[in-house]
Amino acid sequence: MKKEITSQQRKELETRMAKVFKGNIKGLSTELQKILLDDLVTAFQNRINVLIRVQKKRSY
Repeated sequence: MKKEITSQQRKELETRMAKVFKGNIKGLSTELQKILLDDLVTAFQNRINVLIRVQKKRSY
């Protein structure tokens, strides 16, 4: 079972990550910052889905 997040939750997560990584990404253009943040949120969501599947398999 995949854990899907809403577009609002995704935007909120992007905003939070932007604050956390502000110093690290400030040298990038706005467009590249948006791309990187989108990639980070996608990777985070995918990792959560993998861990949920692993946890379910271990529970049996």
